Amino acid sequence: MAFVITAAFVVGYIFIATEHFTKINKSAAALLTGVVCWTVYALGAPGGHDAGTQLMGQVADITGILFFLMGAMTIVEIIDAHNGFETVTAILSAGSKLRLLWLTTIAGFFLSAVLDNLTTTIVMVSLLSKILSKREDLLLFTGLVIIAVNAGGAWTPIGDVTTTMLWIGGRISSFAIIKILLAPSLVCAAVPLLWISFRFKDGKDKIKFRGENLLTVQEQRAGRLVFLVGVGVLLLVPVFKAVTHLPPFIGMIFGLGILWVFTEVLHRKGDEEKRHRHSATRALQRIDMPSVMFFLGILLCISALQSVGVLPALALWLDRFVGNTKIIVLAIGLLSAIVDNVPLVAGAIKMYPLSQFGADHHFWSFLSYCAGTGGSMLVIGSAAGVAAMGMARIDFFWYLKKITPLALAGYIAGAAVYILQERIFL
Repeated sequence: MAFVITAAFVVGYIFIATEHFTKINKSAAALLTGVVCWTVYALGAPGGHDAGTQLMGQVADITGILFFLMGAMTIVEIIDAHNGFETVTAILSAGSKLRLLWLTTIAGFFLSAVLDNLTTTIVMVSLLSKILSKREDLLLFTGLVIIAVNAGGAWTPIGDVTTTMLWIGGRISSFAIIKILLAPSLVCAAVPLLWISFRFKDGKDKIKFRGENLLTVQEQRAGRLVFLVGVGVLLLVPVFKAVTHLPPFIGMIFGLGILWVFTEVLHRKGDEEKRHRHSATRALQRIDMPSVMFFLGILLCISALQSVGVLPALALWLDRFVGNTKIIVLAIGLLSAIVDNVPLVAGAIKMYPLSQFGADHHFWSFLSYCAGTGGSMLVIGSAAGVAAMGMARIDFFWYLKKITPLALAGYIAGAAVYILQERIFL
């Protein structure tokens, strides 16, 4: 039975990884694979009711992650509906190429620590496409944005879905992950930034924003307010969990409720069409539900593999033949450039129980760094890379030649900083 479930997962994952060739949405493949894995387990286990009981025991953790993601996505959509990200555009849209290079990297790094990597990438690449006239510059800047947003998402519990999974699963705490990963993540983004900066070291080539601002003063003011409140409620989530000790998705829903009420009050005197366009109801219709379904399918697959005993056995095999957990985690990070980091981290959570590596153990924080930043090494290795690939029409082999060495250098440098910190402080 374990062999059949593993084979079903491998076949399903091949379809997920080859989405661009098969033209079958990876969310559909993930959902089908998850159900097949549990169906095989239920039919093969002695007493199907036992499999159902185990599945229901896994549902609480799975739904917690999904509700958290849906709440975060809705908040981001509300901000976007109010053109709140124009606040970022206004700051970055004038100066030299060198200034733009540094500002977009810094903004991408810190924005992705609060927002999701995908949204931050879309905002940054949309801005760059309106400013940079040379295609080579646009591609180079976009490549750096991919590295920056992935590095920025790794050091906070809400910055990357894999870090969020570790946080919700009780493997890391907010303050501990920020304290240990801020410096490695900064180095991971800074090394490529300094490398590319030499191309624009004179800083005298001025650029000008070529977009048109069609928003009224009132709309701009509303956008800034919603942006500030939206970011504020996202930052409130870890604080809410620390104070109440309730699951993180409750804090996210609480933040969504605050922003929802705020926008209702903000537009209470507007016409019906305008209120609907800016409402949370409209934002809920626009969230990326296929991605939510993808996470659901993957988490169902991983929980089935864990229940049948495949993942614990894999953990024992790795400990016996590899031994060094640093090498294992570094390999997971490198593999995340090819294989989606969500199942890799979900698998690691099931492979290594808290009884083996307790909360805030260095294994989990290093895994958060490697899985979050390793995807930058290939343009298809992260959601940020895939989005940028489509928006800026990045060629896979161009990225491999120009950006992969930068991403690899940053990845190794950040890992070295982490290991050095661990030896000094932990």
